Amino acid sequence: MVQKQRMFWGYLFIAPQLIGLCVFALLPLLGVVGLSMTEWDGFGKVKFVGWNNFIQQIDNDAFWMALWNTVYYTLMVIPASITLSLLLALALNKVRGKAIYRLFYFMPVVTSSVSIGVIWIWILNGDFGILNQILKQIGIEGPDWLTDTDWVMPSIAMLSVWWGLGYNMVIFLAGLQGISRSYYEAADIDGANALQKFWHITLPLLSPTTFFITIMAVITSFQVFDQAYVMTQGGPAKASYTMVYHIYDQAFVHYQMGASSAAALILFLIILVFTLIQFRMSKRWVHYEG
Repeated sequence: MVQKQRMFWGYLFIAPQLIGLCVFALLPLLGVVGLSMTEWDGFGKVKFVGWNNFIQQIDNDAFWMALWNTVYYTLMVIPASITLSLLLALALNKVRGKAIYRLFYFMPVVTSSVSIGVIWIWILNGDFGILNQILKQIGIEGPDWLTDTDWVMPSIAMLSVWWGLGYNMVIFLAGLQGISRSYYEAADIDGANALQKFWHITLPLLSPTTFFITIMAVITSFQVFDQAYVMTQGGPAKASYTMVYHIYDQAFVHYQMGASSAAALILFLIILVFTLIQFRMSKRWVHYEG
């Protein structure tokens, strides 16, 4: 009887979360699956077309351009973001006023993406942007960051690394503070230097944190949209045309809701595959304490 009462209260407490998950996640996902097999402009009649939308996406050059741009962006952002945030967390781990530094670095994370985009449009302006003005002072002629097809995606990646730096840094700081000092004390007794302690103690014990950040970074990077929409509208010549921008373009520019839903499902499957691969590979390099 006591066990049944505990189960009842347990289910009662998690009921709001379960209801929210079903209403705002699972049901919309099922709706997208159904919509992906239809031809609908959002207003008229719905026509069932089966797998045609998926076939059309595979044959669509814009889809492959969006996928390549997204992968290219992801390959730039994730290594830089993880490396810089880890170095920053190591630098702030033992300094005084740690909370103040965390506040300053975390402020961009909670700032509106539109505001961030507008500020960086000014920073990266090829004619009077502050970045090119700084480069000019050291004898470097900066490019037209947002209008050059070779530089637009690295520019957006640079913004994204800066934008998410504070979030990853805070997570790494939490991971660093969770490592017992006894490991470092034992290493000091054995005569280990700072690099050896970092390589053999900090990195292995920080691997669960690194794994979490990597998973979240991959998911976030594949869903990049705000930066491209605000700063470049997918240009120039679709050089910053990402997968989520493609989904938006199909749905709200061309009013092809079925095609947009098919592209969204393909993106979902891509992220799912990458996530499963990371979980499988994590068994080789993620080490848990204890």
